[in-house]
Amino acid sequence: MKPNQGPRSEMLVGMRITDEAGYARYRAAMTPILESMGGFFRYDMRVSELLKGEADEPFNRVFILSFPDDATKDRFFTDPAYLRAKEVHFAGSVSSFTLIASYSTP
Repeated sequence: MKPNQGPRSEMLVGMRITDEAGYARYRAAMTPILESMGGFFRYDMRVSELLKGEADEPFNRVFILSFPDDATKDRFFTDPAYLRAKEVHFAGSVSSFTLIASYSTP
């Protein structure tokens, strides 16, 4: 975990990963872009059972993405290099994606 860096824009996400190798390639491609913008994974967990939720499929991965602010978060998700990594590796390796929460830390 990174040291307290003041207010952050964060996202709590649950996903169903169906191709671990493909998802690992996606993460390898997108993480340097994320980090170059001051973002990081605050938490990253493999989970085995969703007891209750509103997701279409049970999650097997839950994580928190942290960004310096909302503008950086928006810039990351529209970055051409990120979009290429997502197109090539994400769609074939993730069957569902749920944004559980989006919030700012104090």
